Amino acid sequence: MQGPHRLLLVYGALSVATVGLGCLICALADVPASIWVRNLIGWGVGLVAAVGLARLAGKRTATVLLGLSAVLVAASLFGPPQQGVHRWLAVGPLSINLALLMLPMAVVALGWTRERASSWGLALAILGLLVLQPDASQAMAFAGAVALIALRAPFSTPVRLGLAGVAAALTAFSWLRPDPLAPVPEVEEIVALAFSITPVLAVAVVVLIAATSLAPMLGTRLAGARPSGIAVPLSVHLLLTAGMTLFGAFPMPLLGIGMSPIVGFWLGVGLLAAQLRPGPSPASGS
Repeated sequence: MQGPHRLLLVYGALSVATVGLGCLICALADVPASIWVRNLIGWGVGLVAAVGLARLAGKRTATVLLGLSAVLVAASLFGPPQQGVHRWLAVGPLSINLALLMLPMAVVALGWTRERASSWGLALAILGLLVLQPDASQAMAFAGAVALIALRAPFSTPVRLGLAGVAAALTAFSWLRPDPLAPVPEVEEIVALAFSITPVLAVAVVVLIAATSLAPMLGTRLAGARPSGIAVPLSVHLLLTAGMTLFGAFPMPLLGIGMSPIVGFWLGVGLLAAQLRPGPSPASGS
């Protein structure tokens, strides 16, 4: 487990700094502690889940998780809407953004099983569901990762280009869907909130979220593997999720209030760590 441990350690150190700084910003902006402390709880829950995935998950597990991701993103369409937008499922007092929770793991699962036609059917179905929600941010982030995986898939060139083209077309269509939601300062505008406190803090949060998004690539290299195939698409997905906040009222992951992306990023990293395990278990485990 030395290789997976290095990946988890790199991501854990960067992500806890990012989440912690987001909580500090919220505290300085007089956001109640009962709200921002949930991010710290989410980080702990995500860590435990990631360690479990790193130790136990295998390729068959990845297949199941990709299917589960499609089912849960579809379930969001039956959750409570906000101004006609369907992205959440209510679980007790929590409102879970299922795309932010599941898609990092779905990216890794697709990369791990990219030779299977069924995996591509599920991935494109997820993109279609994101168009229906609508969620242009997650459509863009997921499609970017899907396109990278498609270009490395063991298919003919026309098929690879076709898969990437369908992903791009669905993403373009998602931007045509109206999204009436207004931004919440401590969720979507956390960087601006940091800037209002001090520009130095704003620079720090941008650097930290970028570094944390690149952690799958860095951690994979430190684990002794080439950061390609799965690590690069995962980092691209995380970077795009953060970057899309520049173009609309989309949640800023890890920094802004919201447990779903914090747990979701951990799940993606945990499944990537499982893929790095030595021996036959990752290729054929359950």
